[in-house]
Amino acid sequence: MTSWQIVRIVAGCFILLSLTLGIPSSPFFVNEWWLGFTAFVGINLLQSGISKWCLMESILRKLGVPSGI
Repeated sequence: MTSWQIVRIVAGCFILLSLTLGIPSSPFFVNEWWLGFTAFVGINLLQSGISKWCLMESILRKLGVPSGI
């Protein structure tokens, strides 16, 4: 797997998890503040798309994961 694939998989998992924990009709509902985490992930995805820089991707590359460019 390449670093950009891992970043997108992790982001997707974070979004689904935070929606599961933040939507009141979910059987795993904890608190509506989890929806703020969804917004945080979305803002980071937007920022990385505009600036072409992602902190998690940089960390993965330093750990030896191929970039896949």
